[in-house]
Amino acid sequence: MRFAKLTMITVVSVLALGACTSLSDADRAAITSANQNAQAANQQAAAALKASQAAQQSADAAAADAKAANEKADRMFQRNLRK
Repeated sequence: MRFAKLTMITVVSVLALGACTSLSDADRAAITSANQNAQAANQQAAAALKASQAAQQSADAAAADAKAANEKADRMFQRNLRK
């Protein structure tokens, strides 16, 4: 959601920059700066998304390992009860 919002801001900024032919140099500089800031935020959001996906994969792997260890411990406990 946030990534899409930042992308929309970037697109609107680019379109506004192209549509503004009667603005002063200061206004154009402000729009250009805002566009660059939006692009930087967009890149940061993409990096954060990639990091969160990697963290999710690590968490999934850790959960699978924990489940396997728990099942092994249960089997060992059951084996000790039968002896």
